[in-house]
Amino acid sequence: LCVFSSLQLVSLLLIGIAAWGIGFGLISSFRVVGVVIAVGVFLFFIAVVGLIGAMKHHQVLLFFYMIILLLVFIVQFSVSCACLALNKEQQSELLEVGWNNTNSARTDIERNLNCCGFRVFYPNETCASDCFRTHHCKPCAPIIEEYSGMVLRFVGGIGLFFSFTEILGVWLTYRYRNQKDPRANPSAFL
Repeated sequence: LCVFSSLQLVSLLLIGIAAWGIGFGLISSFRVVGVVIAVGVFLFFIAVVGLIGAMKHHQVLLFFYMIILLLVFIVQFSVSCACLALNKEQQSELLEVGWNNTNSARTDIERNLNCCGFRVFYPNETCASDCFRTHHCKPCAPIIEEYSGMVLRFVGGIGLFFSFTEILGVWLTYRYRNQKDPRANPSAFL
């Protein structure tokens, strides 16, 4: 049950953080929030399937739970290792690609960090920050790069921690799945 609750905790955290981002106006991209909420709902559904399978001692549900949890572990472990392995230069390249490919994230960043442009701001461009009116804006890249390393290490560490609880869940599910149901009639097996 501990593994089911950790998976439910992760799913509720994802849903809560997405709702918090929208509620406080930090994120206006509904595509990003929609993906985060969808992943949270998916993980919650998987945790409920595992919990029902364990309570009913349903071997098929436990098997599907085990397989899906193994796939979630592989993806989460890979992403966590990638977050922890990025150096400053790779982080900078990744941030610049993200900046150039998303307009809504760019607008959110400029508005929340009070900066304009990524490395250089051209006067003929538009900007969502308050400093745009005074034309004394700093570029956004140094501000973003200051926090990106810390955020990537934090996200990678949390993801790594929960990925190990998931592999523990796969192992426990495998062990529990192969046990006989204690509520079953023992004379029925004879």
